[in-house]
Amino acid sequence: MIRVLLIDDQPLIRGGFRALLEAETDIAVVAEAGDGKQGLSLVREHLPDVALVDIQMPIVDGIEMTRLIADDPGLAGVHVVILTNYGLDEHVYDALRAGAAGFLVKDVEPVDFLHGVRVAARGDALLAPPITRRLIDRYVTETPHPGSADNVTQLTDREHEAVVLVARGLSNDEIAGHMYISPLTAKTHVNRAMTKLHARDRAQLAVLAYESGLVTPRTR
Repeated sequence: MIRVLLIDDQPLIRGGFRALLEAETDIAVVAEAGDGKQGLSLVREHLPDVALVDIQMPIVDGIEMTRLIADDPGLAGVHVVILTNYGLDEHVYDALRAGAAGFLVKDVEPVDFLHGVRVAARGDALLAPPITRRLIDRYVTETPHPGSADNVTQLTDREHEAVVLVARGLSNDEIAGHMYISPLTAKTHVNRAMTKLHARDRAQLAVLAYESGLVTPRTR
C-alpha cells in the first residue's frame, strides 16, 4: 500500500486528489494539510511514502518544506512530489535542487497523476526526457556550480555512464539495455553514484550531473 500525504491550501484541490487516490486499491491517503507548517508536522507523524506538496503555500512554502524534509535523516523514506499550476518554472527547479523527487502539474490527466504517485513511491524521479531537456536548457549553464563537482572524481566509469543516462531521463531498465547489464546492476550503479554525489534521489542526481559539469547539454 502506497501511503500518501496531501498538502495544498485549496480544499477543493485536496478533495479532488483525495477522491482520485482513494479510488485505487494500492493507495491510501493518510492525512492532508492546508499549509506547509501543518504539513511538515503530519509528515513527521505519518512518515508517508509520498508527500504531494503545493509549491505555493502560506506559513511554509513547498520549497522550504521540501528542504526541511530532505535535511531530516528520519524522513529519508518520504518522496516529495511538487504540485504546481505553471509547469516548469524557476520555483520547480529550486524544489528539485532542494530534494523533490519531481513535480506534477495540477491539470495533469488522472492516469498520469496516478502513475506519477506510483513512480515516486518506487524512488524513481518524475523527470521524463522532454522535461529533463527543458530543465537543463533553461536553468543549467555549462559552467559548473561551485562545490557541485567535489565528489565526481570518485565515480567509476560505469557509475559515470549510469549518471549520464539518468540525466537523460532513462529508467533503470532502459539504462540496463543501454549498458548491456541487468536492471539490478544498473540500479546498483545509480545508487552508488547517488551516495557518492550526496544526491537524495534520481531527480537531484540529474540536476547535480549537469551542475557539476559531469554532463553538459551538448552530450545529452
